[in-house]
Amino acid sequence: MLFKNRIQAGNQLAKKLFAYKNKRDVVILGIPRGGVEVAFAVAKSLHVQLSIVVTKKIGHPFNPELAIGAVSPDNYITDEDYKDKEGYAKKAIKQLNAEIITRYKKYTKGKLPQLENKIVIIVDDGLATGYTMLAAIKYVKSKNSKKVIVAVPVAAQDSYEKVKLLADEVVCLNVPIFFSAVGSFYQQFEQLEDEEVKRYLEEAAKF
Repeated sequence: MLFKNRIQAGNQLAKKLFAYKNKRDVVILGIPRGGVEVAFAVAKSLHVQLSIVVTKKIGHPFNPELAIGAVSPDNYITDEDYKDKEGYAKKAIKQLNAEIITRYKKYTKGKLPQLENKIVIIVDDGLATGYTMLAAIKYVKSKNSKKVIVAVPVAAQDSYEKVKLLADEVVCLNVPIFFSAVGSFYQQFEQLEDEEVKRYLEEAAKF
């Protein structure tokens, strides 16, 4: 399955989430940056609130592209097999928490969404290692949400299985046998800029 772009993928996801349309207790959380574009399309179709959950991956000390975990606001998750002998992960978590605070100030003027007793649908443009999504789920659950749903257009099989164990429900349009990178499942996969994220959030506030 090949998606034209993130908006089209979000519109397809929304069809699978029709039961939540116009529900006042539903909050869509997009993971910046790319996930916000998908989440915007979902929120617009369902006519529900849109906000964000900022997560940052923890890169391996010898290979930053290889994730060994991820950080969300006041929460984190790490690979059980990674032994933090030099305290690298601990330092990285502290640094990434500071970056997350900065991102919230940039995107929402520092305001975090109210999630208590809400049905929360966490949206990203895809799951590769799945760590950022797992960190997002952990954060949302810590806020006493009523239900946590993960919605993604595409996911690697192992990441999909991990997320299923932690979320209450997972909606995924494509779990391919062979997975290389999230972007390979989109015809258009340009990087979103901060201003575009802010624009989507501002436009969604008018729904």
